[in-house]
Amino acid sequence: MGIYFDKMSRTFTLHTKESTYQMQVDSYGFLLHLYYGKKVNGCMDYLLTYADRGFSGNPYDAGEDRTYSLDALPQEFPCMGTGDYRSTALIVQNPDGSFGCDLRYKSHTIKAGKYGIPGLPAVYADEGGAETLEILLEDAVSGLQVYLLYGVLPEGDIITRSVKLVNEGRGKLYLEKVQSACLDFLTGTYDLIQFYGRHCMERNFQRTPISHGSQSIGSRRGTSSHQYSPVMIIASSDATERSGSCYAMNFVYSGGFRGEAERDQFNQTRILMGLQDEAFRYPLEGQEVFWAPEVILSYSDQGFNKLSQNLHKCIRNHVCRGKYKTKIRPVLLNSWEASYFDFTGESICELAEHAAEAGIELLVMDDGWFGKRDDDNSGLGDWYVNEKKLGMSLEELIRRVNDKGLKFGIWVEPEMVNEDSDLYRQHPDWALTIPERRPVRARNQLVLDFSRKEVVDYIYGKICGILDQGNVEYIKWDMNRSISDVYSHAAKEQGKVLYDYVKGLYDFLERIVKRYPDILLEGCSGGGGRFDAGMLYYTPQIWCSDNTDAVDRVHIQYGTSFGFPISAVGAHVSAVPNHQTGRKTPLSTRGTVAMAGTFGYELNLAELSPEDKLEIRRQIEEYHKYAPLIQNGLYYRLSNPYEEPVGAWAFVAEDGSEVLVQGIMLEIHGNMTANYVKLQGLKRESAYKDEISGRVYEGSALMEAGIPIPPAEGEFQAFQMLLKEYFCG
Repeated sequence: MGIYFDKMSRTFTLHTKESTYQMQVDSYGFLLHLYYGKKVNGCMDYLLTYADRGFSGNPYDAGEDRTYSLDALPQEFPCMGTGDYRSTALIVQNPDGSFGCDLRYKSHTIKAGKYGIPGLPAVYADEGGAETLEILLEDAVSGLQVYLLYGVLPEGDIITRSVKLVNEGRGKLYLEKVQSACLDFLTGTYDLIQFYGRHCMERNFQRTPISHGSQSIGSRRGTSSHQYSPVMIIASSDATERSGSCYAMNFVYSGGFRGEAERDQFNQTRILMGLQDEAFRYPLEGQEVFWAPEVILSYSDQGFNKLSQNLHKCIRNHVCRGKYKTKIRPVLLNSWEASYFDFTGESICELAEHAAEAGIELLVMDDGWFGKRDDDNSGLGDWYVNEKKLGMSLEELIRRVNDKGLKFGIWVEPEMVNEDSDLYRQHPDWALTIPERRPVRARNQLVLDFSRKEVVDYIYGKICGILDQGNVEYIKWDMNRSISDVYSHAAKEQGKVLYDYVKGLYDFLERIVKRYPDILLEGCSGGGGRFDAGMLYYTPQIWCSDNTDAVDRVHIQYGTSFGFPISAVGAHVSAVPNHQTGRKTPLSTRGTVAMAGTFGYELNLAELSPEDKLEIRRQIEEYHKYAPLIQNGLYYRLSNPYEEPVGAWAFVAEDGSEVLVQGIMLEIHGNMTANYVKLQGLKRESAYKDEISGRVYEGSALMEAGIPIPPAEGEFQAFQMLLKEYFCG
């Protein structure tokens, strides 16, 4: 199928539909990386060169051969202590205090199906649609065994990588750094594309040449973070949306991470991605096992759009699970910007009535319904319904909302605790705090120690007690701070706390999705602070950003689209002036931008004019019409909003039969110049008819010459057109 081993050359070759990945066990037992790129045939060990390079050490096994050095050879899993002075994938402290590690090939297995990772999210596939390669490397002195795992999904052009480490020795080892994937490029110049940001302005696109030295991204916050997305793209300097070689690394993990690009003394390039090594020191006793989270790899020689589509399909079909994996999501109304903490059961019912009149399908009661929770300074951790505030039971409230024809959902933040809460007063040691030090507060809350099973079990029981009170069909799962005081009052080894915290979170989520398979889970962390493939394994959509301003969202959603499918992007229409920017944009524009995601609203419908209410009904009808194409079609970025006066994108049916073009004018000037967008993904020999104007265009012309954006007066006007394949007579 996709994995081949040649005994004579001792090469492993991984083929996908359009790519080839090859490595070799050399004469000393080291596993060398040979090639990753456009599909090729044959053994590629001829690419390796050997020379006596000063200050590049030689393994003892090489004897007097000074041309052999791991400091210059491409490797699959480089370790500290082998004479390789570049950034390494593994640092281990041995029982004697040393940091040496010498991994040599021992064996391998090839089997049908895709490997799984106990307690961690991972790509999955039917047995016939994937294959697994497992390569065992061993350090003979310490007894450390390292299993390199490769999952190959040939049709999707996807290769996954993970690592399993087993201590088969007698003494305790410490893992100081574990990276899940490493790519070594012998030649070429590359750009690093990463997605930086901040709260309310996540995943900004940045492209920089990989120069000598090291460039790194990552998070020390205990989450994947607003500051950097756990996605990197390595591209040839001439790569564009439509052409050129590019590689993606997408980390399937929701905690701290590190990505690094390094150009070395010999003009070789090394790319690494894995766990954040700061505050990480994981003990491994004899016979204990450690699993590194997975990295999704993909390659395209057809530019960024094709690379993104590979990732979109993989995440949508092989990471997301459950009822809503491909199902069209209900249009929701979230109560937050309508009422904040100031609501009752009756006001929620009134909001539901307005929502039903507008054609909305799901009402979400946001923060403030539990414990002593009238502001964000108290109540977190006390998971009981505040019936005094609501004026009714949760069961009654849900029934009344359901009676109006709407589904019902709630907001939760299970990982957090306020000091002003019964839970904290009873169990102050359940919070991550450092003894004899005052904790760092954020949003006036602390983080519960989810590395402790008893804490996870307690909160899980309380949340289930809430969900069992009525027909809850949606949960917004929030986390509104970063982790700072990394200390568990129950752990003997503090270097394992952050990793175990994330595993505790995953355990909680896994139990929820199994117990309540019909509930739609939406992830959130101050918006997009934990927007990663790990969370998408449990929550098929994630609130993209707390920033609901349509203009800013064009940029945020643009960056998000490089690594994640549109079906994962939670997007709402909010009131103007916008709560984050104060900007006023037309309701039609807000609708168009939010439609490029899982569509919903976050405003007070009662305050809208009759005209705006009619516009909302029209938007919802339109969304239902286009939703299958938006959620499951091929997504194309048609412009770069960081460089052009227009933000434009398109959804194209897999068979090229129809295309929905959307966008927004970001600039307006006197005597405005004309702007054009070139479509992609159409059938060159087919004609396409505009649903509104009736005009017929040739597919080849639309892709090569483009189409002018309809002129419009006023700031931030949106545009949209649906083109369908047209057959004459």
